Amino acid sequence: MRLKSSFLFFLVFVNTCSFVGIPLSDSHASSSDTHPFSIHDMLAMDRLSDPQVSPDGKLIVFTLRKTDLEADKGRTDLWLIGSSGTNLRRLTSHPDGDFNPRWAPDGKSVWFISTRSDSAQVWRIRVDGGEAQQVTDLPLDVGNLLVSPDGKHLAFTLEVFPDCKTIADTKDRLDEISSRKTTGLIYEQIFVRHWDTWKDGRRSHLFVMPITGGDPVDLMWGMDADTPSKPFGGPEEITFTPDGGGLVFSARDAGSAEPWSTDFNLYSIPIDGSKPLECITEDNKAWDTNPVFSPDGRNLAYLAMTKPGYESDRFRIVLYSLLDGRKRVLTENWDRSPSSFCFSADGKTIYAIATNVGQNSLFAVNVKTGAVRTIVKEGRIGSPAIAAGRIIYGMSNLRSPVELYSVEPDGRNIRKITNINDEKIAAARMGACEQFIFAGWKGQTVYCYV
Repeated sequence: MRLKSSFLFFLVFVNTCSFVGIPLSDSHASSSDTHPFSIHDMLAMDRLSDPQVSPDGKLIVFTLRKTDLEADKGRTDLWLIGSSGTNLRRLTSHPDGDFNPRWAPDGKSVWFISTRSDSAQVWRIRVDGGEAQQVTDLPLDVGNLLVSPDGKHLAFTLEVFPDCKTIADTKDRLDEISSRKTTGLIYEQIFVRHWDTWKDGRRSHLFVMPITGGDPVDLMWGMDADTPSKPFGGPEEITFTPDGGGLVFSARDAGSAEPWSTDFNLYSIPIDGSKPLECITEDNKAWDTNPVFSPDGRNLAYLAMTKPGYESDRFRIVLYSLLDGRKRVLTENWDRSPSSFCFSADGKTIYAIATNVGQNSLFAVNVKTGAVRTIVKEGRIGSPAIAAGRIIYGMSNLRSPVELYSVEPDGRNIRKITNINDEKIAAARMGACEQFIFAGWKGQTVYCYV
């Protein structure tokens, strides 16, 4: 990443400092009903993720993981809260995991993935109550669920062998492999192992099916590539077109050059597969990802690198006009690398998250000029979305796991929406932490935490 200064971050756990006798100021230090923050406190914190704002902006559904330390296991459920911070309630309650919630366009129900049927399948539940209903019953686990804007189709990913024509063919091959008396594999190209996962020949392909049921269609059949990217990609790399008639996704189709290629491209395809894949970023041999349509549907914004083969390059925000095919880089002169973003309701501003001297800050990017201003600097921010004229986001810091907040677009009037871990944090004594700077080698600015 190209930055104006060189950054070095030191994270010193203040809990450790208290053990070695270093005094740190703390508002709870004199309270007799608290205890020193420990690893058990950290593990017991509830983990909030994947917040999704309802179409009318009044509700937020999110995933919450709770951990039972005595049983040494966790459970994940869906929860609802008003975007103003009122009426927190559990939406699903099942011993198995529920995750990846997505709103129906009418806001009356939530679609999600659950493992309650002994495999990961799509389920649906009404917001006003009732039992969840199973939607898919496929022989493979479902991932990365999306609902089309017109409410007519579901999109999701399945791990399939690229040369298998049907989902059943992949399942049959897996069954045959598991029945073998030997487990050896012959690799004819790398990756053999990617991060912590051995490659078994399957790819994460994008499927689409009518919301009323039917056979899923593999929109990537025969493509030796994954969407989303592995191992860290997610649903943010896939999006429906505004009319619900197509999908745009990011994938790296690099053949034997895959391990040293960063040529992820954006592909567009109709949901019925009636036309072949169209690569809309073929001119860029570096990374293209995270497609987001503007509210009026005239532009597609996405993140792009410029240096082929260099995965630590800086992402820029690019606008692709669907009217004339022109591409315009919005943030070439911004010395930060955005990781996620959304449009304002009027499409004139992009709200982006980017790493910023030890924080993940929230910024506003003017769509016309590319000018950037800071909205919220402090904290590790993620998942920006719009609700009732305010920006909803998740934020964690050195003293708290993720909680939901909202802020006005000009950075004023920050409100905390959730208080999931307040009681647990209040019961534990944590040392104070602060950021400071000093001049390092050749006078470069070094940013530190203590």
